[in-house]
Amino acid sequence: MGSGRLPRGRAWSWEPGHALVAVPLALIVVVTVVDILAPPEVHLGPFLAAAPAITASFAGPRTTAVIGAVAVLAQAVVAIVRTSLTDLNHTFQLIALILISVFVTLFAHLRERHEKQLTQLRSVARAAQEVVLRPLPRRIGPLRVGCVYLAAEAEAQIGGDLFAAARTTRGTRIIIGDVRGKGLEAVGDAALVLGAFRAAAHQEADLPTLVTYLEGTVASDLDDPAATDSGRADPSEGFITAAVLDVPDDAPTLQLINCGHPPPLLLRDGRVTSFDVSHPAPPLGLTDFAESSLTAETFTFEPGDTVLLYTDGVIEARDASGAFYPLADRIAAWSAAAPHELLHRLRDDLLAHTPEGYLGDDAAMVAIKRMRRS
Repeated sequence: MGSGRLPRGRAWSWEPGHALVAVPLALIVVVTVVDILAPPEVHLGPFLAAAPAITASFAGPRTTAVIGAVAVLAQAVVAIVRTSLTDLNHTFQLIALILISVFVTLFAHLRERHEKQLTQLRSVARAAQEVVLRPLPRRIGPLRVGCVYLAAEAEAQIGGDLFAAARTTRGTRIIIGDVRGKGLEAVGDAALVLGAFRAAAHQEADLPTLVTYLEGTVASDLDDPAATDSGRADPSEGFITAAVLDVPDDAPTLQLINCGHPPPLLLRDGRVTSFDVSHPAPPLGLTDFAESSLTAETFTFEPGDTVLLYTDGVIEARDASGAFYPLADRIAAWSAAAPHELLHRLRDDLLAHTPEGYLGDDAAMVAIKRMRRS
């Protein structure tokens, strides 16, 4: 819309919500006719001010100004028919109506500018989220993969949940995590962890070494004076729960290090089993507060099995009565589904569980299915 000028040959058109313009126009017509027919001591002119005020609630400044002008014209017609334009009562009504029309037109302009700014911010947030949280491919080696990200707020396309996958010469490494907090600070921390994971996961180091590297990256960022200057006064307030998996191509197993994250779930033949580790690690960024050795634990992951990774936004979703979402019970019936189909059903069921489809926290889900050899 660059210059704001209309192309030649095109008539001026109403802005979004133009169908609703019939309401203030009808109001102007009714008030004008009734005011003309009313007894001399009855004056309905002040009701015309409602027309531009109503228009400003749904239309832009141009439409509001036009409706205001029509209302002023209608008031002038009433004045001429009933007495004259110089009549003191009608003169003050005209002045008041002009001032109100100018005021609500200014209001509509400010609202429209604010909406444009919000639209730009949402666009930037969506672009940032897409850069940071890249969708996972549906096929990675012998694995079929699906992923879903649900923002807590419908208009907030940005958050701190994260997931990523990387191939090695022997298999696939996958991470899912949840940054404490929301907003740009959370997405910045998520970008830091994902960048470190993508840089190091391709190397041949074992899983504890990889997680140690991730912990060092998060800890060094928390020790940065800029982190305190940005408003994070206590380093213990910034941490990231994560589950890091190493899935070999040629063995029916997987290795897992769980850093304070909800345990993955194994779906097999209609049964759901939780991958509970014996030696959980503290969340990334809290090693200095909770010393623990990093141990990769091995679990069976056979062809036909599906592993579901998720963040706490899934299991902490509540229904109208306050009951948490029963994840393990709900997904048992979908164990044979492909990853993307499983997550599609899970997403719909999760949103149906919550009041009006509202999540109290961001939710990320990754489903991994090991395919049977053909």
